[in-house]
Amino acid sequence: MAQPKNAAHKRPDDQPFDFDLDAVKAEVALTPWVIKHGGQRWSLAHAQDLDVMPLMKAARGGDAEAVIGTIRAALGDQWPAFEKMGLKGYKAQALFDGYQKHCGIVPGESDASSGS
Repeated sequence: MAQPKNAAHKRPDDQPFDFDLDAVKAEVALTPWVIKHGGQRWSLAHAQDLDVMPLMKAARGGDAEAVIGTIRAALGDQWPAFEKMGLKGYKAQALFDGYQKHCGIVPGESDASSGS
């Protein structure tokens, strides 16, 4: 009797997976970055604490969309109020540069390669 195709690939009960992503912890303090804009205080979550899936989608729209997508994600629930205030281009670039610096991201590098 022939064995099922996946029989050779069956895992032992004590090894249900190869890598436990749930056990991975951040290697840096995920301290939010707090800024002042329009006389108000805004708190941006650390870049390494953001869900990368919406960021990848935003990046498909080009550099400007990637920048705004990152700021949107970092602000979270604060975004609608922040968006209503408006943001000049030169301030957007300064904001993003400062945010990258706070998060330890070297421009041109991905999060996966930063800190190495």
